[in-house]
Amino acid sequence: MPILLLGGTGEARALAARLHPEHDIVSSLAGRVPDPALPVGPVRIGGFGGVQGLRQWLRDNQIDAVVDATHPFASTMTAHAAQVCAELNLPHLVLSRPPWDPGGAIRVASDVEAAQVVADEGFSRVFLTTGRSGVAPFTSSHAWFLIRVVTPPDTDLLPCNHEVLLSRGPYGYDDECALLRDNTIDVLVTKNSGGALTEAKLEAAENLGVTVVMIDRPALPAGVAVVSTVDEAAEWVTDLEHH
Repeated sequence: MPILLLGGTGEARALAARLHPEHDIVSSLAGRVPDPALPVGPVRIGGFGGVQGLRQWLRDNQIDAVVDATHPFASTMTAHAAQVCAELNLPHLVLSRPPWDPGGAIRVASDVEAAQVVADEGFSRVFLTTGRSGVAPFTSSHAWFLIRVVTPPDTDLLPCNHEVLLSRGPYGYDDECALLRDNTIDVLVTKNSGGALTEAKLEAAENLGVTVVMIDRPALPAGVAVVSTVDEAAEWVTDLEHH
């Protein structure tokens, strides 16, 4: 039973390691990150070309099921997979790691809303951890930004006062505290990505009294089957192949 595993996350790599080589899986990465951490087993890199391209690829490769273990904010890919699997009547599972508890964070629905909060509240030293695609709404801000990203953002989208920190997690609590203190950060802007790799920044911010602005996750497509752990996803695949 050939299975497409939509990946790019630690959970996807862990699931690939659990399933390969007993199960016939191919992992797919979007290809936006240079030198990505590769899962075990067969891998394809690059987009599918929208709904039509994904539908054709699934047919051409005679895929029997799809597990979507992409980033919680990869909403376009998740929507496309849900739509195509429904059309083709393919078994489809979303592996979505649990979100962080927002605690006392200011919750917003988008990076645009986050930029508005930063402006309205008059924050002056911003730690921005929303990824390269989340920088644009802050371009006209007068605050100073420490922008931590895996790949550099487009230079014409950067705010005038900034420093770019190219880095990839995991991050530890002591290092995150030092980063916030050394840069006199007064607000952390983050997506509610969940997971342990980058969670330390939240604890550091709380203990240092740094305000957190947290962007809520986009809603999952209606009716999709969802699990929150690698164990549950592996069990789903095993059950599927036994029936």
